[in-house]
Amino acid sequence: MTFNNYQTNASRTAFYPRVFPNQGLYYTGLGLAGEAGEIANKIKKIMRDNAGKLTEQAKVDLYSELGDVLWYCANMADELGVNLEDVAKSNLIKLADRLNRGKIKGSGDNR
Repeated sequence: MTFNNYQTNASRTAFYPRVFPNQGLYYTGLGLAGEAGEIANKIKKIMRDNAGKLTEQAKVDLYSELGDVLWYCANMADELGVNLEDVAKSNLIKLADRLNRGKIKGSGDNR
């Protein structure tokens, strides 16, 4: 499956355009933040409750949450009118450029 194929199929499961017309960017952005927060919370609990040891169940849970993050990314890309595959390719090009310039570490978008 390609990112573009995933994006097409993910958009078919999106109910928010009917419920929140013209607010899709807000819905997908907040949903993405929420799902990323769920991942952070699960990792926190791995540290707190399991001394940082990743169990098989925790892997399953994180795997599921990653799918939710991907769904929101795909639908946000739809809202922006871009292909998720292009976003992925562009990101790898940006990271390769930073690596080649010795700027992979640090902070800021324009490093």
